[in-house]
Amino acid sequence: MPNPVAYLMLILWPGVSLMLFLRLPVERAIIWTVLAGYLLLPQGTEFDLPLVPDMDKVSIPNVCAFGMVVLLLKERVRLWPETWTMRVLLLGFVLGVVPTVLTNREPIIFSLLGVSETQLFEVGSLPGLRVIDLFSVLSIQLITLMPFFLGRNFLSREEGMRDLLVALALGGLAYSLPALFEIRLSPQLHVWIYGFFQHDFEQMMRDGGFRPIVFLPHALWLAFFLMTSVVSLMALSRAEQGVTKARALVAGIYLLGVLVLCKSLASMLYAMILVPGVLFASERAMVRVAFLMAAVAVIYPMLRSNGWVPLDAILERAEAFNPDRAQSLEYRFNNETLLLDRAQEKPWFGWGGWGRNLVHDMATGRILTIPDGEWIIVFGSFGWVGYLSQMGLLAVPVYMMWRHLPREGGRRSIYACVVTLILAVTLVDMLINAILTPFTWLIAGAVWGRAEAYLRKDDLTETKADPGPRRIRTVLQPDGPKKRRTLL
Repeated sequence: MPNPVAYLMLILWPGVSLMLFLRLPVERAIIWTVLAGYLLLPQGTEFDLPLVPDMDKVSIPNVCAFGMVVLLLKERVRLWPETWTMRVLLLGFVLGVVPTVLTNREPIIFSLLGVSETQLFEVGSLPGLRVIDLFSVLSIQLITLMPFFLGRNFLSREEGMRDLLVALALGGLAYSLPALFEIRLSPQLHVWIYGFFQHDFEQMMRDGGFRPIVFLPHALWLAFFLMTSVVSLMALSRAEQGVTKARALVAGIYLLGVLVLCKSLASMLYAMILVPGVLFASERAMVRVAFLMAAVAVIYPMLRSNGWVPLDAILERAEAFNPDRAQSLEYRFNNETLLLDRAQEKPWFGWGGWGRNLVHDMATGRILTIPDGEWIIVFGSFGWVGYLSQMGLLAVPVYMMWRHLPREGGRRSIYACVVTLILAVTLVDMLINAILTPFTWLIAGAVWGRAEAYLRKDDLTETKADPGPRRIRTVLQPDGPKKRRTLL
C-alpha cells in the first residue's frame, strides 16, 4: 500500500509544475513537467475520483502541463490536424470509445466456489460498462492526447527538438545513479520512499544479479529509457561542437555501460542498431529506417491475427541465441494467441475496461492471461478502431517525416531525425511491452508538428522570441544577450 509520501508527491506535482513554468522557457517546462513526473512520481498510486480518470503519475503531469500552458501562459494550442488522415485518426481515437462502451453493457458472469459452510456457490462477475462511464473514458482519451498536442505546438522547431534530446540525456544521466544503486543493493528505492514494491520482485533478478527499476513500472522500462538517453547523447555528440561534443560522447559511453548492467537484451539490441546510425548515417537514412520500423509496428498485429507470422522460426532463432529469452518469448506468444482469440469475439470496438479483454477461468474467475504488448492491450480493449487510431496517431507522423523531409540538407535537422528514430523504436518495442508513456506522446507530437511544417515549407531554423518577464535566470537559460549556456 502506498504511504503518505506517495500521495503527497502527487499532491505537490502541480506546485512543482508551476515552478518549472515560472523558471523555464515554455518548451523546457513542458518537457520536464511530463518527463520528471514519469521518472519521479510513485507507480501504482492514484486518487480515485468519481466519473473522472484516476489521478496518477500519468494524468497529473499531463493535466498540469496543458493547464499551465493554457491558463497560466495564455498560449493558444492548435488541436485540429491539417491533414485528413490525422483528422480521421484523431476522431477515431476520441470517439471510437463511444461504441466500445455501448456494445459492452452486459456483465461477464462466472461462478466462484464458495468458502462458507452455508453457501455452496458465490456468483462473481466483471461489470458491464454504463453510459455514465462514457465521461470517464472520453476524459482518459483527451488527457492522453494532451502531451501530443503540446509537442505539436511547442516542440517542433529546432530548439524544441534539441531540448527533447537534452532532456533525455540529462534524465538518463541522473537516473543512472539510483539505477547503479539498485543494481548493487537490489531494487528497494520505491519501497523505502513510497512504501511498497511496484511489481514482481522475482522479475528484477537475472543472471545472478539485480535489474534496476527505481520508480518506473518495470526494469524493462528503465532499460529502454536509458537506451533512448544513450541515443540522445550520441546524437548530441554528432551535432554539437567543442567541449559539448566531447562531454556528450563520454557521457554516452558511460551510460552505455550502465545499460549493459541493466541486463535487458531488447534495449541492448536497439542500442547496437541505433547508435551507429545516429553517429554516421545521413538524416534521410535515419528517417527511412524510422519509417520502416513504424511500418513493421503497424503491420505486425494484422499479420499476427491472420497467422502469417512465422512464430516457430522466430523461437528457433531465439533458442539458438539464448534459451531463457526464447522461453520468455514463447510465453508471450502463447498469451498473445489466447488474447487474440478473445479479441476476435469483438473485433471492431473491443471489450472495454475492467479486465474484460482478458481470458478468465469461467468457473473460478481467475485471470489466465497476462498481456505484455501495448498493441494486444489496445486491440482487446478497443478493437481495430481503437488500435488503428492509436497506432496511426503515433506512426503517421513518422511517415509524414519520411514523405516530406526536405531534400536540401540545410533545412534538415539531425535533432528532428533522431527524435523520429526514437519514436519509431518505441513503436517497435510496443509490440512486446506496454511501454507507451506520456513522453512518447510528447515526442510523437513534436514529430507531427515538424512534419506539418515541412509540408508547409516553413522555416524552422529561427527560434521564437523571448517573451521577457516570464523567463527568469536559470542554469539552462541565463539572462541578457550572453551566449546560451547548457549542461551539455
